Amino acid sequence: MRFAPVLILALAGAAPVAHADDPLQAALAGPQRSPANKARDAARHPLEELTFFGLRPNMSVVEIWPGGGGYWTEILAPYLKDRGTYYAAQPDGDQAPDESKAGAARFKSKLAADPALYGKVQVTALWGDQFAIAPPGSADLVVTFRNLHNWMAEGNAEGALHAFYKALKPGGMLGIEDHRGRVDQPQDPKALSGYVREDYAIALIEKAGFVLAGRSEINANPKDIKDYPEGVWTLPPVLRLGDKDRAKYLAIGEADGFVLLFIKPFRSTGG
Repeated sequence: MRFAPVLILALAGAAPVAHADDPLQAALAGPQRSPANKARDAARHPLEELTFFGLRPNMSVVEIWPGGGGYWTEILAPYLKDRGTYYAAQPDGDQAPDESKAGAARFKSKLAADPALYGKVQVTALWGDQFAIAPPGSADLVVTFRNLHNWMAEGNAEGALHAFYKALKPGGMLGIEDHRGRVDQPQDPKALSGYVREDYAIALIEKAGFVLAGRSEINANPKDIKDYPEGVWTLPPVLRLGDKDRAKYLAIGEADGFVLLFIKPFRSTGG
């Protein structure tokens, strides 16, 4: 089959490691990255994940809801600045909560503070399928990190996936990660705990017309029992319970996560 090599790679939980002089390595090691963001690399595996998604410096890439801290923006913006295009689709629209709009405002302030680095970032909007996150059929890669549960909670998941599908070229890829839910419990359609069953996510994304191309275990965390007083936000980096049982939750680490790669087929199957 056309995508068999990708699928085999993904099921093995592996990804090719970039050479030390690779531009992605340079972006990861660059001074533009905040110490707080660098400190999370051991849990988030940015080199392995972006390599697994097939990122290349001449791509047109859309990141969905980067967040005010810009963890991935600090990597993607310099990596794509000279040869590629980087779109940052922020939450917008009349129904977007104030917290989301505040994060988008912090993100724009971050970009404005360093125009030499971020001046080419193209900020677009996403709220369901109300906006174009990039010109239709233009994107090589759409990436989103730990956001699917938010769209499920807001009832916007299907609309968001439709927006991704429209933005991607035929053959373009969707890379997605989220907190992996327990398979012995039914999926809450609102995902209020922050966890999403991997099989549920795959079915939802395939319903939008995408085809699963690969899976990776780079963000797996077997210590995560996925049953906490404040859902996934009990764990770091949020630690919503403050000092209560803090050492226990720090020892568990960030949530168990799935990492999935999908393709927009050359012949439309939906979306």
